Amino acid sequence: MRPTLKPGIAHRLVYTIPENKTVPYTFPESPVIASMPKVFATGFMIVLIEWACAELLAPHLDAGEGSLGVHIDVSHRAATPPGMTVTVDAKCVAVAGPRLTFEVEAHDGIDLISEGRHERFVVMWDKFNARVAAKAARAARAAPLEAVASK
Repeated sequence: MRPTLKPGIAHRLVYTIPENKTVPYTFPESPVIASMPKVFATGFMIVLIEWACAELLAPHLDAGEGSLGVHIDVSHRAATPPGMTVTVDAKCVAVAGPRLTFEVEAHDGIDLISEGRHERFVVMWDKFNARVAAKAARAARAAPLEAVASK
């Protein structure tokens, strides 16, 4: 991380909601979810907030670094139909080593749809990817044992 990353830095992300970011598209294989109204899904809203924070961080990271969301505490206050534009404002409020805290708000031009806090952790992608690959290998080795045990 570069020393330019400090509390107070802010970023705005603007995104127009397409139909495929509405609730029925989150898990279309679920009849319950598929029958829900076509409004901006909470899960997609969370990722939009993460996107805004990741964009804020990008110019302050060194080569090979990235960030991962590790905590989110936000509201979802109002429904947003497709076609509306959502603006996410993210502000870095704390830098504690590789752990970063952001205050976030999202607005759809009519309503404040979300506000809260988000935390991200800066990682080296090569180390992170190696840990994920090792976990996948352990899971692959354990899967045949679980199949035998369940018989």
